[in-house]
Amino acid sequence: MSNRAEAREILRRIGDQPDDEIDLAEAALALGALELPNADLAPYRAHIRAIVEDLAARVAAQDAADDRLETRIAHLHAVIGGRHGYAGDHDTYDDLQNANLLRVIDRRRGLPVALGILYMHAARSQGWPMVGLNFPGHFLVRIEKDGARAIIDPFNEGQTRSVVDLRDLLKATAGSAAELEPGHYQPVSNRDVLLRLQNNIKLRHLSAHEVPKALEVLEAMRLFAPHEPSLWRETGLLEAHAGNLKDAITALETFMALTGDDHHRHQTASLIQQLKNRLN
Repeated sequence: MSNRAEAREILRRIGDQPDDEIDLAEAALALGALELPNADLAPYRAHIRAIVEDLAARVAAQDAADDRLETRIAHLHAVIGGRHGYAGDHDTYDDLQNANLLRVIDRRRGLPVALGILYMHAARSQGWPMVGLNFPGHFLVRIEKDGARAIIDPFNEGQTRSVVDLRDLLKATAGSAAELEPGHYQPVSNRDVLLRLQNNIKLRHLSAHEVPKALEVLEAMRLFAPHEPSLWRETGLLEAHAGNLKDAITALETFMALTGDDHHRHQTASLIQQLKNRLN
């Protein structure tokens, strides 16, 4: 089996899994392999294991009485940022490599969500609850212990963010009129984390008017999130834009079968009929 075929099979299996069983790191490696089909995943998996083992060793060496939330955060900082040298790519933020976990591991630089996946995988390996947050424009993670919580910024050396920090960050990414809302603190699912990772790549391709490449990204997204209606709708619209009318109709009909949004259903039904008329 080729690396690309193996990656697709991994993602297809993930598409059938309950969300809480998804291995974020393995999924992100598979997504990276689709972009780099000649890459051998074995050394990358070994590196992920090394992060987990280094964190476990630090935890085992600590005073058993010092299992505070702050201590756990310090261990994550020391292993991911310190020992392994990961940091946000401030210089070439929009480089597509920053959203491919294979290249992130090679370069030790990445986007917030790619680095966040490493933090989440490491924390969860120790049984520490950590989730991604629905914060717009900049991916953040939250760790908690015994009712205490802290929000961590994986892109900026794993710093703990205060409410004032979050407000400033939101205004920097969403505009000066933006204000914090309760929804910004809501946890997101594992699939949503992966969708956010891939959206970075898709949007960069669309900005460069590379529709075929954006469609390839959407295909990968549909493998691990086959029941997400918006992916099928966007695929249908892009296929129609590219002139692939039969593929557009198939994708839009799948969207119709999945969605409960009456407004979009009405619009989509009209579009499907228009596309069918163009085929005749």
